[in-house]
Amino acid sequence: MRGAHLCVAPIFAAVRNDPAQAHWMQPVTILDAKAFGLTITRLCHQLIEDHGDLSGVALVGLQPRGILLARRLRIELAAILRKEQLAYGELDITFHRDDFRHRTTLPSPSVTDLAFTLDERRVVLIDDVLFTGRTIRAGLDALLAFGRPASVQLLVLVDRRFSRELPIQPDYVGRWVDSIEDERVAVEWQESDGQDRVLLHPAVHDGRSPRTNTAAPDR
Repeated sequence: MRGAHLCVAPIFAAVRNDPAQAHWMQPVTILDAKAFGLTITRLCHQLIEDHGDLSGVALVGLQPRGILLARRLRIELAAILRKEQLAYGELDITFHRDDFRHRTTLPSPSVTDLAFTLDERRVVLIDDVLFTGRTIRAGLDALLAFGRPASVQLLVLVDRRFSRELPIQPDYVGRWVDSIEDERVAVEWQESDGQDRVLLHPAVHDGRSPRTNTAAPDR
């Protein structure tokens, strides 16, 4: 398990008990555009180091936000390897989530695009943020409909490693972030949000994290 580490918990520590200051705190930039791009490149080279030209490997992005990382990795890997045909798919996990039956409204599923069997393939499951581990558990469950992989590895851009609720750990990590539960990590993408960056939003004074239009909840 390789990646870069950033301890951001102390940044907000002085104001967590001061509602007036916490209300006005701005998000902390974990990765700016340059560091974001370098992190994507590093993850690609780590995959190549472990899997060579990726023959027999399937890259599978988790809907909805993991596919943005997966698509970026596929483009960069194809350029590095000079290989256009990479086994690639996108997987919806809506009805495999363990909170599915507890929601008050029926969720809208995303698209699954996985046009090949996973039998005997080495799968790299891709998501943007690893938090509790419940999204990844749902992804592993959803994978079973497409065959029996030889192995499954997990790649994430951000690992909130002290917030796990299930025994799930990543094999490839862009950045480790140490933070408290009420803080929120938001990954923004050029394609959907106008820029590449990762932000840590502080908890607001009533204990809730601020919400934006572009950021998905941590998982």
